[in-house]
Amino acid sequence: MTKIEVFGTGCTKCKKLERLAQQAVLELGMDIEVVKIENIKVMMDRGIFTTPALYIDGEPKAVGRVPSVDEIKEMLIAK
Repeated sequence: MTKIEVFGTGCTKCKKLERLAQQAVLELGMDIEVVKIENIKVMMDRGIFTTPALYIDGEPKAVGRVPSVDEIKEMLIAK
């Protein structure tokens, strides 16, 4: 199963990225898990120092910005 990880401490942009990722999954109708990670230690262990960050199956796809729903859908389709 594909897994999207949204990293962020709870700021407005991080929350928006989580919503957009969930919307992209819903629109695609795919079986994809969306996980929000707010633990700073986990982020540091993964080398994430800029948020928000979007990872798909463990690979960084967008860091420090909020991609659009269409862009997230393209990332998922291209995977």
